[in-house]
Amino acid sequence: MRVLLSNDDGVHAPGLKALAEAFDGEEVWVVAPDREQSASSHAISLHRPLRMHELAPRWYAVDGTPTDAVYMGLNHVLRSTRPDVVVSGVNHGPNLGNDVLYSGTVAAAMEAALLGVNAIAVSLAAPPPHDFAEAARFAVALARRVHANPPPAPLLLNVNVPTGPIRGYRFARLGRRTYGNEVVEKVDPRGRKYYWIGGEGGPTNEDIPGSDCNAALVDGLVAVTPLHLDSTHDAVLQELRSWAVPGFTKEPR
Repeated sequence: MRVLLSNDDGVHAPGLKALAEAFDGEEVWVVAPDREQSASSHAISLHRPLRMHELAPRWYAVDGTPTDAVYMGLNHVLRSTRPDVVVSGVNHGPNLGNDVLYSGTVAAAMEAALLGVNAIAVSLAAPPPHDFAEAARFAVALARRVHANPPPAPLLLNVNVPTGPIRGYRFARLGRRTYGNEVVEKVDPRGRKYYWIGGEGGPTNEDIPGSDCNAALVDGLVAVTPLHLDSTHDAVLQELRSWAVPGFTKEPR
C-alpha cells in the first residue's frame, strides 16, 4: 500500500512521526507544511510561489498550508504514482463537530478526496501530554480496511481518538462545539491594543446522542465520521425553487 501523510502541526510534529512509524512495512511518503498551520482551514496559496525541500528520502516540507502540501504531494511528488490513501495527522488535539470547518488537519484530507484519493483525518481527542501510538495504530488499521475494499467514490473520514487504550469505536455524526463569542481586548507594552477572539476558556460540547463529541469525549470511543464534499442543502434548494424574487425573471428562456 502506498500512503501519503500530511498534517497541520508541521513536518517535524511528533504526531506525524508516530503515524509514519505505525505504517512500517508500507510505502510511506510525507509532504507536510514546514511549520504549524493549525486552524488554517482549506486555504491554498494562489498568489505566491511555494518552496519545497526534501528533508529525507520520501519526506518533504512545503512552506505553505496543509492544502498546499497535499496538492503538491498528489500533483507533483506523486503525480505519476498516486497513493492508495492519504492520512492527515495525528493532530495534537481533537477535531470534533464544527472544528472540521476550521481544521487544517481535516482540510488536508479533504483536498485529497477532492483530488480523487481516499483520505482519513486523524486527531487525538486528549489533553497533553500526548501519546500518539494508539491513534496511529487505529489509523493504520482503518487505512488498510479502506484500501482492501475501496468505495466507488473517494471516501473522506474524520477520526477522533480519545485518551488511553482504545476500547472500541463508533461511526458517528458531527456534533457541535462552541468556543464562545468573546473578544478579549488587551494592550501591549507600547500602548497599542490587540485582540484575542474566542475568549479565554476552552470549548463546550453540546450533548447530542450519536455525535462524535459524545463518542470521543463522553463514552471514550474512537469517533469515525464520514464527511460529504457536496455542501448543497438539498431540502432548502427544493424550497427555494418555489420562490419568486420581485423584479427578476427566474430562468429566462
